[in-house]
Amino acid sequence: MTTPPGPGRTAPDGSPYPDRTTPGFERDVRRMFTHIAERYDWFDHVASMGNDFLWRPRAFWDLARFRGSRPTERILDVGCGTGDLARLGARRFPRARVLASDFTAAMLQKAERRTRGRPEAVRVAFARANALRLPFPDATFDLATNAFVARNFSDLPAALRELRRVLRPDGTLLTLEITEPTSSGFGAVFHAYFDRVVPMMGAAVASAGPYRYLPESLRSLPDRPRFAALLRDAGFARVVARPQSLGIVTTFLADVAPAPHQSR
Repeated sequence: MTTPPGPGRTAPDGSPYPDRTTPGFERDVRRMFTHIAERYDWFDHVASMGNDFLWRPRAFWDLARFRGSRPTERILDVGCGTGDLARLGARRFPRARVLASDFTAAMLQKAERRTRGRPEAVRVAFARANALRLPFPDATFDLATNAFVARNFSDLPAALRELRRVLRPDGTLLTLEITEPTSSGFGAVFHAYFDRVVPMMGAAVASAGPYRYLPESLRSLPDRPRFAALLRDAGFARVVARPQSLGIVTTFLADVAPAPHQSR
């Protein structure tokens, strides 16, 4: 019998501090998101200086140009967190039904609370699911989305293959993620803030571990060309990367090839 991994790395304040090199990484990511679930939204608004209010709508503008007027009836949002992207997807596609999934129960509960009573709530459902083992049949969704999740996957190529599997022919994947700035000069300023100030802010609210992990997670993410290559390796036919805010974040868009009888 295999012995389960013991308790994971923690920061001096006792908060979870995931370590990608250990067998318990996935479990510790779940612990981390459970720890920060209640403060996740306001901390991100402050740490991003409000830019996170712009990044998700801009990602959907990029999607509109990329996907065009193709019908979008079923949307899967993976790693939905507190539900911002799922709710935005429901508003942008008023005929679509959205399934918001996350592998952290505390995040799903917060997402459900924040969605309750909104006009789009009747078209948003929630499910506990791991992106590496999605419990959905092949070719189920027209659109799959995720924001600020990819760098947390324990196996990014496997997650991309799963997302490709559950998309229908002519379906689209939207991934919004923190990335390296496109300018080296601005990159130095960005990293001075992101690598030093943000962890200090996290420590001030007893979350040193999660916000020390944040810059580490960026360093583990492939650069834009390699990320695009991974999408193609996963079976996507057309891939583009659209940087935002001087490259602080990037919208990755990828299409599944249409079925032989389909035309765009």
